[in-house]
Formats: sequence, structure tokens, C-alpha cells
Amino acid sequence: MSVTESNKVTNESKQREPLLSVRDLKVAFGKPKSPNEVLHGINFDIYPGETVAIVGESGSGKSTTMHAVINLLPGTGRITDGSVKWKGRELVGINRKDMEKLRGREIGLVPQDPMSNLNPVWSIGFQVEEAIRANGIASDKKEIKQRAVEVLQQAGLADAERRMKQFPHQFSGGMKQRALIGIGLSAEPDLLIADEPTSALDVTVQKVVLDHLAKLTGELGTTVVFITHDLGLAAERAEKLIVMYRGNIVESGPSKEILQRPQHPYTKRLVAAAPSLASRRIQATGTLGNTQAVTLPGIAALHASENDSSADGQVSAVPVIEVKDLTKQYRIRKGNFGSELFTAVDSANFKINRGETLALVGESGSGKSTIAKMVLQLEKPTSGSVLINGKDTTGISGRELFELRSTLQPVFQDPYGSLDPMVSIGNIIGEPLSVHGVGDRTSRRERVYELLDQVALPRSLATRYPNELSGGQRQRVAVARGLALKPDILVLDEAVSALDVLVQAQVLDLLAQLQHELGLTYLFITHDLAVVRLIADQVCVMQQGKIVEQATTDEVFDNPQHDYTKNLLGAIPGANIELGVK
Repeated sequence: MSVTESNKVTNESKQREPLLSVRDLKVAFGKPKSPNEVLHGINFDIYPGETVAIVGESGSGKSTTMHAVINLLPGTGRITDGSVKWKGRELVGINRKDMEKLRGREIGLVPQDPMSNLNPVWSIGFQVEEAIRANGIASDKKEIKQRAVEVLQQAGLADAERRMKQFPHQFSGGMKQRALIGIGLSAEPDLLIADEPTSALDVTVQKVVLDHLAKLTGELGTTVVFITHDLGLAAERAEKLIVMYRGNIVESGPSKEILQRPQHPYTKRLVAAAPSLASRRIQATGTLGNTQAVTLPGIAALHASENDSSADGQVSAVPVIEVKDLTKQYRIRKGNFGSELFTAVDSANFKINRGETLALVGESGSGKSTIAKMVLQLEKPTSGSVLINGKDTTGISGRELFELRSTLQPVFQDPYGSLDPMVSIGNIIGEPLSVHGVGDRTSRRERVYELLDQVALPRSLATRYPNELSGGQRQRVAVARGLALKPDILVLDEAVSALDVLVQAQVLDLLAQLQHELGLTYLFITHDLAVVRLIADQVCVMQQGKIVEQATTDEVFDNPQHDYTKNLLGAIPGANIELGVK
């Protein structure tokens, strides 16, 4: 073999050397004498220029794996065994200063939640400058500021110099995420770890952010690791997939091959649970658990009838919810003590019949949640009306409003924020019963147990606290609380948006079952169109405060009329990738 050929072989073998190599990695939390092992000897390689997605349900070890790589394990977390090699260099056991030199400069991180990872009391510019200074990219004050402006420009934020002076609360969700991506890429690292980078964003913003991330990493030649529960994103954006389950890697390989022909039973379950545009409305089957109705004194007074549908199953002629020409305007302050009117909702009209689900969809700021607040009487409309069971509720107050609350209950978006961490699960679920003076302590406790049975949670959770529950369990508790007063209507605001696909599928099945058994009517607010296909009978598409399209779910998905609806459907990650095991 000639010297030239020998050099060529050497160069090719170097190119195929992994950038990151993990072997037999074990991680545990808790005291050394009684450790709780959460990673059980995992192995994988990531090569230069690859885009890899790590997928799995909450608690499977996705984030823990990559946090262990950069020594950012929380609390008592520690690596107990195994090897992590970065460019051939062993990272397990290296000292803190050496790891700090590596983090940011060679391995960047985009953390999961921009709301909690950007300091609300510091300007965006200060936080970008802090990252630049810490990574040693620039030292002179003028250079640091200049580089910070460049970082925000590269992150796709227009008028970056003015944005530097703004605070996180003045940024939309997509802008916050772009700022974090900019910070993560500011030192032009060789590897970027993106932990759920778009989980709380609507599909159009998500597409813009992911397109921009792909453009930046492509220009810099950066290797990317996505940590995600979104199989559509994994299929569309990653070449290679790593599937994790209970601290083990159960399957890995080319993304499309795994998603179209999954081999492991868990991967099959994951793929089967993923909602897609080809999905159809969930049909309730059987019953949820072995529940017996508990009659509480007081609930009968709150409701003349739980279900006024006729015996042959026909819905009543009067819609349960009717929104007529609903408009909401806010007065926004401007400079020089001036103000201007901002129209959040503009002449919205729709009806929902008993036992049906209407989904309000659209990107952030389109007016979905504002309509929900006006239906719930948490906001007063500027004009128009909201009729509940034929009665105009826009002008009611006092006792009438209090009684309306028993008919109409919310399930909020964030189970972390909507459940009081200092109150037990039993008291959280039973609170509406206490507020409305329903029953005595014994009957209320029985009703709480019945509700736990209805949402398929063990009764033993009544004495537990929110921090002891998973995200899916918290969301079930939020649904149980919403059902406590036996309402006719549930208003669900992004009720499954933050859940992984398996838990999401369980909650959606639960909602369909409860609707079937209790005759509930749902107003469902979401930005996830694939979920809409599973849960909704009717769809209203909102853009800039207006309903631009309204039809049955099948009509909207199979034959969209408005360009905006077409854009929303086209922006769904992996929409055109056929998943296996459906």
C-alpha cells in the first residue's frame, strides 16, 4: 500500500471515530448505601455531523443520559459506573474546571423550558452576554455586546439591538426558545443537546424554530441530539433514533426504519399511541373501572338533570354552548401616556351540542384561550354573548355566577402550576365540593374516591402530594377536580400538550370514555392538530382573533379551505411520514 493510500485510510477511520461514545453508563440517585439506579448500563455512539433523537416516555432516562454526559445531574444524581468519551477523552471523573471549559464551548445545551431557564429579572441581552463571557468567546465589554447582538441575529430575532434591552416576559414562547438556541450555539460547539426544544410551541412557530436550528447547525457543521417525546419531530428531523424505556436503550437505528418497522414491543406501543393526521375520532369502549355512583346532598340542587338528552339518544335542540358575535378588546399602553385598542377576539360565532367536542385551534396569540376565559366568565366580553343551555351568561354575577361554576369547569394547561403543592390530592379534588357546600365530610371523601376511580387512579393517592405524581397522573387529578361537581361542560385548555405520547393517549382515551359515560360537552383548546383528529367532532380554526374556518373534523383535515388551515396542517412534524403499527 502506498503512503497516499495509507493516509487516506487513516483519514477515513478518523472521520468515523465517534464524537461521543457512551459505554455501560449507569446513573443512580439517593444515598450511596441505598441508591436508586435510573440508567442501567446504556451504550451508544454519536458521530460528527449526525442528527440524533432520543425518544421515550417521561422518566425513561432521556434527559438524565445527556445531563450525565455533561455532568449536570440534579441533586444526588451521580454516575456509578461506565465510560463517557468525548473525542476519545474520558469525561467520567474529570475535575469541575475542565468540565466547565468543555460545557458551552464544545457541547452546547438548549434546556427544556424557556419560562424557567431565562431569569425574569435580567434582560435578554444580559443573559446572552453572561453566556459569552462564561464561555470565553470575548472578554472586552464592547466585543461581548457586539457578539451578543450577532447571536440574537443568528437566532432569527429581528431588531436584535433593541431586543437586547427587553425582558423574558416581553418575548413570545417562540422568541424565548430562539434566544436559548442562540445562547446554546453562541460558542459554535461541536455538539448541541436540544432538550424538548419545541414541546410548548404551536406547529407554525415550531417549524420556524426547527428550520432555523437546522440552518444554523448546518452552517456550523454542528452535531445535534434532540431529546423529545414527539415522534413526528424525530422522524422528520433526525437521521438516527434511540428509543429508551425505564433506563435502558431498547432499540436504535435509522429513524424512519424504526418508526415504520418497530421491533421492540415498547417501540410498537410508542408508535401506535402517536396521534397522526390519519387517525380517527376515539370511540369509547367499555367502562372505566368499577365505579359506583355516590349521591351527595347538594349536587341535586345544583343540577336539575345530569343529562337532558332524550331517551333515543337525540341531542336537545338548544346548544349547550352558543357563542354569538363575541368580541374582546384590550387597551394597550403606548409611549407618551397614550393607548390603543387591541382586538384579541373579533366577532366569534359557534355552537356546541350536548355530548360533542369542539376544538379551537390556532397558533399562540390567535385568541383561543381568551374565548375560553370568556366562556368560563373569567373575562368579560367587550361585546357579543355567551349562552349556556340557552341562557345568556355575559351579564350575570354573584349567586348566579357561583351556580354557573358548577355547570362549567376548567381543566388548565399546566398541572404543575394549577395544583397547589402544599395540599394533598384528596383535598385538591374535594375543594370544589367544600366551596359549594356539597355534602358532609364523609360523603365528600367518598365522592373523591369515586372520582379517583373514574380517572383510573388508585385511592391511595388521596393522601399524596402533587410533587409525588408524574405529569400524566397530575393531569388526571386536574380532570377529576373538574368533574367533582358533576358539570355538564369541561373547558380543556391545552390539557395534553406537555404530555408524552403514551400518557397523552391514556388521557385522551379517558376523556372520550368520560364523555361517553357522563354525556359531557367539551370545549377543547389546543395547538396540536393531530390530537384534534382524535378528540373533536367540530373544529374552529383561529387566526389573529378571527375564526377563519369552521367545519367537522373530517372536512377540515380532508378538504381544508383556508390557506392558513393548509399552512397549519403542512407545518405538523412528520405529517407525511407513515408510521407503522397503526
